Amino acid sequence: MINKYCSSLNDAVADVFDGATLMVGGFGEAGSPIELIHALIDQGAKNLTVVSNNTGSGNVGLAALIANGQVSKMICSFPRTANSTVFPRKYSEGKIELELVPQGTLAERIRAGGAGIPAIYSPAGVGTILAEGKETREFGGRTYLLETAIKADFTLIKARIADRYGNLQYNKTARNFGPIMATAANKTIAQAAQFSKVKCLDPEAIVTPGIFVERVVEVFDPLVESDLVSAGATYP
Repeated sequence: MINKYCSSLNDAVADVFDGATLMVGGFGEAGSPIELIHALIDQGAKNLTVVSNNTGSGNVGLAALIANGQVSKMICSFPRTANSTVFPRKYSEGKIELELVPQGTLAERIRAGGAGIPAIYSPAGVGTILAEGKETREFGGRTYLLETAIKADFTLIKARIADRYGNLQYNKTARNFGPIMATAANKTIAQAAQFSKVKCLDPEAIVTPGIFVERVVEVFDPLVESDLVSAGATYP
């Protein structure tokens, strides 16, 4: 009988290996799986390539993973935001690499990876330094850049509710990257604030089907990144 429930955060991330490519959900804090990221800090995997919309805030969550020296490269759209200090410092010191990707292109490259499409054409970045070394092609009189799909070894995402089959529902803007990242990884690990009391979620309300999810761990009353940053919290 299928049961993707995982009893602990530590067990959920135990097989993340050194050098892995890791997608981390989050459109800001809404979909940021802080507890899973903190468990990964405890686990210690290093030399990670992380794909995320931003580089985290303060000294918790993704920012804490970077501060702990476990990330060697970021692929993201917003490497610096109001409360992001760790990544800019590491980058200026030459201790971490950056691949800057326009947000729409990032989302589409991930979606393509999940759909088995090797590359896409995007107009974003044409005529800028982001176009250097990339193949171009014209469609309808407009120039596009060839952008390769993005896939990962693992994805860490945050859901609102899950069932034992791994089916997921999200909270509002947590859907922006969570669903596509779940399709584009070899193993998707989700934290959910609630496990469904019924056998299976309503099929019509499922956003991420369980076929894309390896394991789910329940995190009741999950941490809120902005609250932690405001309080000056750090991890570990």
